[in-house]
Amino acid sequence: MVQFRRPLTTTAMAESTASEGLLALWHSIRFPLIALATALAIVRLRRVLQNRSKAATASSIPSSPRSLSPEKKPRLDESPIAPEKKDTKALDAGRVSPKPAAGPKRVTGKKPQKTAGRYSDAVSNTEQQTVTFIQPIIFWASLTGNTERYAKVLLGDLRTAAQSESDPENRERGLLAPQIHDLSEVDYEDYFTTAPKPPSTSPGTRYVYLFLVPSYNIDTILDTFLAHLDETHHDFRIDTGSLSSLAGYAVFGFGDKEGWPTEEEGFCSQAKELDRWMAKLTDKKRAYPLGFGDVKSDAETSLKEWTQGIQDILGDIVEQGGLGEGVPGSGDPLESDEEESDDEESGQSKQKTRKGRKPQAVVDLEDIKMGADGQVGGSPIPVDFTTAGASQAIQPTEKEMVPKTSPTYAALTKQGYTIVGSHSGVKICRWTKSALRGRGSCYKFSFYGIRSHLCMEATPSLSCSNKCVFCWRHGTNPVGTTWRWKVDSPDLIFDGVKEGHYKKIKMLRGVPGVRAERFAEAMRIRHCALSLVGEPIFYPHINRFLDLLHSEHISSFLVCNAQHPDQLETLHRVTQLYVSIDASNRDSLRKIDRPLHRDFWERFQRCLDILREKRHMQRTVFRLTLVKGFNIDDEVVGYANLVEKALPCFIEIKGVTYCGTSTSAGAGLTMQNVPFYEEIQEFVLSLNKELERRGLDYGIAAEHAHSCCVLLASKRFYVNGKWHSRIDYPRFFELLEREKADGTSFRPEDYMKETEEWALWGNGGFDPNDKRVHLKGEGKKAQRAAAAAAAAAEEEEEEEEEEEEA
Repeated sequence: MVQFRRPLTTTAMAESTASEGLLALWHSIRFPLIALATALAIVRLRRVLQNRSKAATASSIPSSPRSLSPEKKPRLDESPIAPEKKDTKALDAGRVSPKPAAGPKRVTGKKPQKTAGRYSDAVSNTEQQTVTFIQPIIFWASLTGNTERYAKVLLGDLRTAAQSESDPENRERGLLAPQIHDLSEVDYEDYFTTAPKPPSTSPGTRYVYLFLVPSYNIDTILDTFLAHLDETHHDFRIDTGSLSSLAGYAVFGFGDKEGWPTEEEGFCSQAKELDRWMAKLTDKKRAYPLGFGDVKSDAETSLKEWTQGIQDILGDIVEQGGLGEGVPGSGDPLESDEEESDDEESGQSKQKTRKGRKPQAVVDLEDIKMGADGQVGGSPIPVDFTTAGASQAIQPTEKEMVPKTSPTYAALTKQGYTIVGSHSGVKICRWTKSALRGRGSCYKFSFYGIRSHLCMEATPSLSCSNKCVFCWRHGTNPVGTTWRWKVDSPDLIFDGVKEGHYKKIKMLRGVPGVRAERFAEAMRIRHCALSLVGEPIFYPHINRFLDLLHSEHISSFLVCNAQHPDQLETLHRVTQLYVSIDASNRDSLRKIDRPLHRDFWERFQRCLDILREKRHMQRTVFRLTLVKGFNIDDEVVGYANLVEKALPCFIEIKGVTYCGTSTSAGAGLTMQNVPFYEEIQEFVLSLNKELERRGLDYGIAAEHAHSCCVLLASKRFYVNGKWHSRIDYPRFFELLEREKADGTSFRPEDYMKETEEWALWGNGGFDPNDKRVHLKGEGKKAQRAAAAAAAAAEEEEEEEEEEEEA
C-alpha cells in the first residue's frame, strides 16, 4: 500500500524554518556556554572548600566531624595562633564570615588572653615529645665557696649514677651526665624565662633543675635572681608557667642556725623563696621536697640524704617518663580536721577540685547483692546472724570480697584507698601528710612515740561486722558475720600494702612544705596501724601477717571491735592491742555500733574477759569514742564497770570526728554530736574520779588537745614519780626475738619508756619541734589572744614595779 505525503502549508513551512534557525544557533554557541558554566562551578566549589578549611582552623571546636578528618587535622608541631573572633551564629549555621579586607587591625578594646608569646613554641613542642633522656642541670650560688664545693660533690654523685647505666648512644632512654652552672654567670633568659630546647638529635630530652643555694642577709646575686623569677611570673607577655616543660626541679638550702635558729627567723629563707617561685613557674613540678642543711652541723649529712632521694626520683622519671600524678582521693572525703594549705598554689587547686565535685549517692553494702558478672542486683545480701557459741568453720570459696568491677572498689579507691588483692587495703593518713610538712603528728606520738610519717595505715580485711554511726568509711566497706570470701596469702598482702604505701608517699614529694629529711625517713616503714577500715582480726591468717610485720621490725597496733572473741583468744603477741569500747551498756552499743551479730553483747563481754587475761602479756588499750547524745550522758559508772572487768593498761578517750556524710545523717549523727575538748576533759576527770573511788590504780597520763584525745593509764606505768606511756621499740623487738628463740616471756613494763614533758596532762601534747597550723582564722585569733595576754602581763608587771618604787 502506497502512502502519499500531504503537501505542507505556508504556516508549517514558516515554523520549520524557525526551528532550523534556533538549532543552528545552539550548535554554534553550545561549547562556549558549557565551558563558562564549568568554570563558574569550579570557582564556586573552590571558594566553598576554602571557607570550610578556614572555619575548621579558626575554631577550637569543629563544627562537624568532617573538619577533623585525617587529611585536614592540624599538625601537632604547629604552635597555636589566636584566631579572629567570628560570629558564633554564623558558624552554627555553617556560614563563615568573609575574609577581612586588607588594612590596619581593628581595636576591639578587650584585654587579650595571656599567652606565652614567643616562648610558647618551646613549651608546646617539648611537652608533646616522648620523654627519652633526662638531663640534670645543677645551679649554685656562693660567696665563700662552700656551696660550690657541695655542688661539685652533687655533680660527682649524679655523674656516677649516669655512668652506671649503659652508653646513652646505645639505648633508647636514660639519665644523662649532669651539667653545672654558677648563677652569677648564666644568662637568665637562656634558662629561666623559658626552658632550654632539647638538642635536635634527641628531641625527647627533658631537663631537671637542681638548686644549691645559701641564704644571706646582705645583697647578693640571689636577690637579683629571685627578682628575675618574680618579674618573669608577673610579665603579661610570658606564660605564668613558662618553665612547665621541665621534667621537674628541686631545691636544697644552706643556712646557719646560730644566726637564724628557726625558719621563721630566716633559716634558709632564700631557698624557701626560690622553691616557691619555681613551683609557680613550672606549674608545680617539684620533683623532691625542699632540703635544709646547717653549715655548722649537719650540712653534709642532709645533702647526702637529699642526693640519694634525688637519684631515686630521677630513676623514676626515666622509667615513667614524668613525675606522675598526686595521691588520688587524698584527704577527700575528709577523715578529720584536714588542714588547709596556706600556700597559694595548693589553695587554688583545692578550689578547682571542689568546684567541679558533684555529690554522689553512697550505696550501703549490706543492701547490695553482687552477681557473678559483677553487676549489682536489688536483693539484699543474705547475712548469717549467728548466735552465742563457737564460730562456724570457714567454708572455702572463690568469691572475692571486693571485685574490681564492684561499686565497693570504685567507692574506696575514690576515697584514696589502694586495694591489695581481693580483701585488703592501705591508705595515707592525713597525719602522715601533716608530719611530713612539720605540722605535727597524731596523738600516738604524744602517747606512744609513733611519728606519723613513719606509720603505715593498713588492713588485711576490708569487711566489718559493725556499721558504726561515726564510721569514716561512709558505709562503703563490705559487712558480714562469717568469712565467705576468697583468702589471699599473707605474703601477697604484706608486699602489696608496703608497695601501695611507698607509692603514695612518693606522690607527696611535690606537696608544698614537705621536709626533705622527713620524706627520706618516710621511705622506711617503722609502724603499722591495723585500723584502717573493716576488722583486721577477721582475716584468717592474721598471725602470719603479724609475723611478717615483726620480721622487718615494724611495730603492730591492732584495733578490733570486740565482736570476734575466738580470733582474739588465739591472737599472737602484738606491740599494742586495742579494743573499741563505744558504749557502756547493751542498748547504747546497739544504737551506736549497729552490730550484725545478734549476740553482740555476749561477744563483747567475752572479749573483755580475754583482754583481762592478756594484760600482763602485752599492752592492752580501751579506745572510747565519745558521741554526744549517744554514749556520754550518765555513762561514767558503766564505763568504770567495763574498766574494772578488763583492767586494760591504757584508756584512750577521744571525741568523735564528724564526716558530714549522708550515711551519718541517716543514722542521726550531726555536728551537734561532736563534743568540745572541754567536754572531753570533764568526762575524763569524772571517769578518773570514779576509778579512784573504786580503788583502781589509774591516773591521767597524757593528752593531745589537737586530736581532742586524753590518755588514762594504769599505775603500773607510773615509775619514780613519772609516767612511762611511750614504747621502747628496739627493746620490744629484742624481747620478741628472745622469746621466739628460748621461750622467755616478757611483760609490757619491760619495754616502756618515759612520756615527754610536753605530752603530759595539762601541757597540750603538741610537739614543740613542729609548727601547728590553725584553720579558718583560728591562728590569727590565737596570735591576737596571745599578744593581748602578753601585753596585759607586761602592763601588770609595770604596775607592780611602779607600786614597788612608790
